[in-house]
Formats: sequence, structure tokens, C-alpha cells
Amino acid sequence: MATAKVPPDEEALDYEEQLSCPNCQSTNLKTDYTHGEIICRDCGFVIEDEMFDFGPEWRAFDEDQKSRRSRTGGLVRYSKLNKGLTTEIDRYDRDIRGGPIQPERKAQVYRLRKWQRRSRMSDSIQRNLSIALPELDRMCACLKIPNNIKEECAMWYRRAVTSGLVRGRSIECVVAAIIYLISRRHHLPKTLEELEEVSGVKKKDIGRSYRFVCRRLKLKMPVATPMDYVPRFASELGLSGRTEAKAIEILEMATKRGITSGKGPTGVAAAAIYLAGKITNDKQTQKGIAGRLVGVTEVTIRNRYEELVRALDLEV
Repeated sequence: MATAKVPPDEEALDYEEQLSCPNCQSTNLKTDYTHGEIICRDCGFVIEDEMFDFGPEWRAFDEDQKSRRSRTGGLVRYSKLNKGLTTEIDRYDRDIRGGPIQPERKAQVYRLRKWQRRSRMSDSIQRNLSIALPELDRMCACLKIPNNIKEECAMWYRRAVTSGLVRGRSIECVVAAIIYLISRRHHLPKTLEELEEVSGVKKKDIGRSYRFVCRRLKLKMPVATPMDYVPRFASELGLSGRTEAKAIEILEMATKRGITSGKGPTGVAAAAIYLAGKITNDKQTQKGIAGRLVGVTEVTIRNRYEELVRALDLEV
């Protein structure tokens, strides 16, 4: 039986889609990577029985062996200046075997180290990133933003720098605007007050940069809902899961009746948590909630609470 030629990995999927069973002309095929075979599901005909294995030639029995034997580098990190794919010439003046470099070679190594450092700052974009990426890392650490959101923020900041959107603007302001944008897209929004405190830039300027970036990069402005703030507020206040679930249920009812439209999401979320706490006997005072949450006042909580009780006909 003649065997088909198996193409490389990047063409393997297209190759399998083009195959058909020579016995029954069916395209319902199965690839058995364990035995290196391609089999027809309808009649059982073995179309290919000598497939190549493009996997590694070594074996690993645990994660430690796998990481040591793998010859690839780490993941691409947009939050690193060189995306984590750089080569370092260290300052210890030692060769590959750990021995000291000969004195006549030290001057050459010094020049290589100096030009490598200069090559990283070869243009204005690299110089901008060398300041912005550490600032992004600091803000995300202060705001407790996960790594996946931080990487996406770094990716969009790189696009903004490449498009020339940062020129003439504060780096901290643009970084804060992108964090505000991406966190809202992932339903983990941060308030402008929090970003103002962390970045040292006025929230009015952050909002202006946010709108400018969305307009120039042709991004749809994500809308933050009160339900996006409930998990974080409940965690900061130390409330039970029952109270958190009740607050989300109240907000779903209020959204269906159109009560939350046109109102600040943070104030509505805080009022729903206060109302849910009274229902579940997980009581919190309005003053205590306003004192522990950023961007929420006691008066706002009281007004939104009265609107929710009146519109939903709740007896508290």
C-alpha cells in the first residue's frame, strides 16, 4: 500500500482536510497520534500508517525535567522592554565556563556591553517604553491588576506609541487611560479616583486621554455596569457570598426595570450591597461603606438605596 507524504506541522491540518478515504471516498477521518495512523471512521481503512512525529525527541517525567530540557525561550512579555527575548552581557567579566576573562579582552567586552545598551534605546519609541513599562508595572501592582490584563495593557500601549498618540502627552496619563480602558473591557473596572491616586494625574486628564485613545485606535468605549463592581466591593467590605449574590440579584431586577440607567455604577453597586446586607442580616452602615470604598459618598448610597427600595417594593 502506498503511503502519503505528511507535510510539516503548519500544513498538517490543511493536509488532513484535503484527504479522503480511497476505499469509500469519505472525509470523516481520525488521526491517531499514538500509533501514527490516519483512519477512516466509516469503513476503518488505514489511509496512513507511517506518520512522522514532530514532537521532541526527549522524554520528561515531571515539570522540572520538561522546563530544563525544553530548548525554547519563555513567553513573549509585552510588559518587558524587549518582550522578554533579550540577551544580556553581564558585568562579572567571566566566560561561558565561569572562568575570568583575559585582561586584554575586558576592553572589548566593555565596548560590546556599552553598544548593546545603546542599541536598546536606538529610537524615541524604545526610550518611551523604557519609562512607560515600569510605570505600568507599578500602577498594576498598586491596583492589584492580574498579569493577563497587564500584558494586554502593555500591548495596547505599544500600539498607541507606534501610532504617535503619546507624543505631547504625559506618559503616566496615557498609561492610566489604557488601564482604565482594558480593565473595563474585562469587567474589572477601576474608578478614575483610584487611577488619579496611583498615577498622580488629575482624573479629568485621564478621562480626556481615555476618550482620545478610544477614538484614534477605533475602539468601542466599554460600559461599566454596577454588577461589575459588586465582587470587588464585597471583597473589600468582607461580606459573605450570600450577600454578594443577593446584591447581584437586586441589580438584575433594577436593570430590567431601568432604574440603574443614567446613574453612577459605583453608587448603585454600593447601595445594592447595603440593601442586600440588611436582607441577609450582614449589616453594614452607610458611613462604613462610604469610608472603605473609593469614589462613593454616604449621600449617594442613601439616595440610591431609597430609589431601589421604592422601585422594587422591598420591605426592609
